Amino acid sequence: MSYQNFSLKHLQEIDAAHHLHPFTDHKELRTAGSRMIVRADGAFIYDSEGNEILDGMAGLWCVNAGYGRTELAEAAYEQMKELPYYNSFFKCSTPTPVLLSQKLAEIAPSNMNQVFYGSSGSEANDTALRVVRHYWALQGRPEKNRIISRQMAYHGSTIAGASLGGMSHMHEQLGGAVPNIVHVMPPYAFELALPGESDFDFGIRAARAVEEAILEAGAENVAAFIGEPIMGAGGVKIPPESYWPEIQRICRKYDILLMLDEVITGYGRTGEWFAAQSMGIEADTITTAKALTSGYQPLSALFIGDRIASTLVDKGGEFFHGYTYSGHPVACAVALKNLEIIEREGLVDRVRNDTGPYFRKTLMERLSTHPIVGQVRTFGLLGAIEIVADKETRERFLPSGSAAVRVRDHAIAQNLMLRATGDTMILSPPLIWTRETIDIAAGRIEKALDLAARDLGRA
Repeated sequence: MSYQNFSLKHLQEIDAAHHLHPFTDHKELRTAGSRMIVRADGAFIYDSEGNEILDGMAGLWCVNAGYGRTELAEAAYEQMKELPYYNSFFKCSTPTPVLLSQKLAEIAPSNMNQVFYGSSGSEANDTALRVVRHYWALQGRPEKNRIISRQMAYHGSTIAGASLGGMSHMHEQLGGAVPNIVHVMPPYAFELALPGESDFDFGIRAARAVEEAILEAGAENVAAFIGEPIMGAGGVKIPPESYWPEIQRICRKYDILLMLDEVITGYGRTGEWFAAQSMGIEADTITTAKALTSGYQPLSALFIGDRIASTLVDKGGEFFHGYTYSGHPVACAVALKNLEIIEREGLVDRVRNDTGPYFRKTLMERLSTHPIVGQVRTFGLLGAIEIVADKETRERFLPSGSAAVRVRDHAIAQNLMLRATGDTMILSPPLIWTRETIDIAAGRIEKALDLAARDLGRA
């Protein structure tokens, strides 16, 4: 059956009748109808109406190598012909997860030499939580099970992932979060810095909120701190340079494990393979997914540091956890080929030395002076644009988030796909973007901002 035999209206009707979308107001969607994305190539996606849309979000933070990579399709096909599936249970393995694990250990921070596979970042964070608590139990300290996270953090949509995350609207729908998880202030200087407070001082203060939570609970009860190096879905919140060194110091002082969530930042986005390397963070676990396969197959990889891994091995005993598709041979074959492409084309170096700096320069020069822009910030090929009603006071438009939605809708109408999170516009383009692509995107964002400002009476 081919979708080409169906009209857009018919597809929308079927979609409304049978398909529940993630993070969606289903009543609203059924009124508006869904946009049908039907194909993609390079940095562009195409809808059923023939519109060519520049993808400023790499799908959902994941299509780092870009669309239309036939090598990835061929890798999946060849593996499917040879061995479409077998599990990693029963003391069995298959070649592709074995070889992928070796490759990941090669590019990961030096203390990361063991990998546990799942199918999503949410699964990987579930696993990380289980691993950390299991580690302390093996050490004879099962009471050391509290996890410190941050408000506005995103760590997935499963019950454990949503509990680890700090998004209040998700917590309200949980009906009972995983216990012993607490949330402290995020390193979001744009809204939370005190008048006259330097970035350095704010970073220290935000980190000290973690220390206060440790002291309140008692270090003997705290297992780990979890954080994204750069908060992604919460609005590309880039911490001051003082933040992570202070977090590192605090964790070491109180013997607290450090869990990094690099589901968004991993595999080249920050100009290194991992943000841990870009920012000098030494973690005990690193959660990765998304760009591991450039989104061509569902796959996550949880890196487990030597401290934890050696305990799991030396202490022995079964770890009662795993997934049917842990180490799926097809997904791992695609991941191997994807990493080969990224390496062969020098995409990580390009982000660090060329497109990342140009992305920052261009967005700062062309967007930061706009009347409804309060701040532009970037790191590698991650970007955020704060939408404000008043540049001086940083007052927002009301109702909250409404202005950013206007900007987003105008941007899509200008054939640029980007995302609104609260009052922040966020970008996470494929790593194949060039200077030319960045210029095109900046021009379309400018137009969207102008149109939104007109709508809001700020033109």
